Amino acid sequence: MALKKKPVTGMKDMLPKEMEIRDYVIQMVKDTYKTYGFQSMETPCVEHIENLCSKQGGDNEKLIFKILKRGEKLKIETAKTEDDLVDGGLRYDLTVPLARYYANHANELPSPFKAMQIGNVWRADRPQKGRFRQFMQCDIDILGEPSNLAEIELVLATTAMLGKLNFKNFTVCINDRNILKAMAAYCGFKEEDYDEVFIILDKMDKIGMEGVAAELCEMGNSKEQVETYLKLFEETSPDVEGIRYLKEKLGDCLSDETANGLELIISSVEAAKDCEFRICFDPTLVRGQSYYTGTIFEVRMDDFGGSVAGGGRYDKMIGKFTGQDTPACGFSIGFERIVMLLLENGYEVPKKGSRKAYLLEKKLPKEGILKVLELAKEDREAGCQVLIVNMKKNKKFQKEQLIEDGYEEIIDCYADSWKESL
Repeated sequence: MALKKKPVTGMKDMLPKEMEIRDYVIQMVKDTYKTYGFQSMETPCVEHIENLCSKQGGDNEKLIFKILKRGEKLKIETAKTEDDLVDGGLRYDLTVPLARYYANHANELPSPFKAMQIGNVWRADRPQKGRFRQFMQCDIDILGEPSNLAEIELVLATTAMLGKLNFKNFTVCINDRNILKAMAAYCGFKEEDYDEVFIILDKMDKIGMEGVAAELCEMGNSKEQVETYLKLFEETSPDVEGIRYLKEKLGDCLSDETANGLELIISSVEAAKDCEFRICFDPTLVRGQSYYTGTIFEVRMDDFGGSVAGGGRYDKMIGKFTGQDTPACGFSIGFERIVMLLLENGYEVPKKGSRKAYLLEKKLPKEGILKVLELAKEDREAGCQVLIVNMKKNKKFQKEQLIEDGYEEIIDCYADSWKESL
């Protein structure tokens, strides 16, 4: 059987140019989030299949890479269902593993716990631009903080990081699942139909108002209900005035706590932000994961035409492990999309220190090699990036490549004159 040199579909090899940017972005993420008090932590890439299939991950649960039982536990001959064969899976996000982690270690962690987790996740998705089957996620979460201070800090930290990468044309869109429910209740939709209504609403940017209206009517809702519902979106402005309008319009369907909290988040972020971006109230924002219980948000970029970060509050998830609900809120950046945009825009990683290359003629004596190694050590201690390579026949082309890679100083080390050249 011939070996295959290309990676598995939906996964990719990383060339040095991309890795340089990836490493830089990861360090930028860590450095920025640490200034906001977030602490690094890590969970295994494999999770219990019960946790992954707990009906909290929405459509992601259909995309799990499942893992067969091993050794004596794997009994193919007597297996009747998939559950008899599978006991684990590759994590599809970092939130479910974090909830398990916190439930297991809460007594050893500060309260509130500001967690930072960076790692690969896997989804058996259809690969496309900016979407892979293995990809990196960068999450920050605040666990144990019930107030809107959690949302404010998450938005400020995430936008500060994007600003440091020179992103400018982006918008933070914010909504609350309780506002979604209040609007549905005001229009007379059945509570058991809310999830289906929200799934349809989430298609607004793809099928428009008319498409949403048609699908809501197909569900069996009356034309009057649908018209009242869609009119709310038309009359709601994308700012705090829109929140105030809904607060008055929806009456008892919408609590003052929800409306005032969302207004506080927007006004606080506007006042405290340290880079240029827009923040707007978007009553059509849904977010697909069913574990969200309150505030939800996304970062959308004009250059990308879609979201590059998202998150929200999920106060019920940890309670599924412990029996006691714990306030929780998180924000995740689409790391792969961020890197893709940087590559497409020709982003250059800021250089730290100089770069120097020593080209060694193959006949260079032992004394010459030792001298080069000594000089390279001194250069590195001084903060210089040093490359030592053998001289190629086409030295001109070799030097051109080194210059392209950022090496400012190139030293030829010849066998017959190594003392002078060094």
